[in-house]
Amino acid sequence: MAESFLTLMADYCEEDQQRIGRWYDALQRAGFQGQQTPGLPMHISLASFPLDREDEAIRLMKRVAAEFGPVQAAIRHVGVFPGGKVLFAAPDLTPELAVLQQACGDNIVHGFPWTPHTTMLIDEPESIGAALPVLMRHFEPIQARIDRLHLCAFWPTREILRVELNGKA
Repeated sequence: MAESFLTLMADYCEEDQQRIGRWYDALQRAGFQGQQTPGLPMHISLASFPLDREDEAIRLMKRVAAEFGPVQAAIRHVGVFPGGKVLFAAPDLTPELAVLQQACGDNIVHGFPWTPHTTMLIDEPESIGAALPVLMRHFEPIQARIDRLHLCAFWPTREILRVELNGKA
C-alpha cells in the first residue's frame, strides 16, 4: 500500500509513555489487538498533511518545537468516538494544548474536528464495548507531559522526524 498522508503528533515523555502504555498493554493482554498502528509512541495527533507537503511539515514542526517548551496534559477521561470504533484516553483541553495544536495546523485532522486524545484501540463497536471495562480497571487520571513532536507518513508507517519541544512558551 502506498503512503497516503502525513501526521504530526505530540509524543508524551518517556515516563508517561510507560504509564499510558500500561493501559494499552492491559487491553492487549485481554486479547484486544485492534487495527491501530502498532509500534507508535503514545501521542496526541495534532495535524495532518498531504504527502506533497512533507518539507513544509518538517519546517513547521522545527519552528513550533523551537517556540514551545514541554506541555502538560491532564489525562482524566476515557471515551469512544461516534461510530463506536475508537476507544481513547483524553486530556483536558487546556489553553496550552490548544495553542500547540493551532500552531501546527488547522483544527481538522483526518477530516474530523480536532479532539485531543490518545488512541487505545481501533476495532468494531462490539470489541470496543467489551474492551471498555478492561481499560477502566487499569485507567487512572494522570498528569502527563508532552515533550516532543513526531512526524510520520502512513501507510506503511514511515518515521520522518522527532524534535524535542525546547522553546520557552
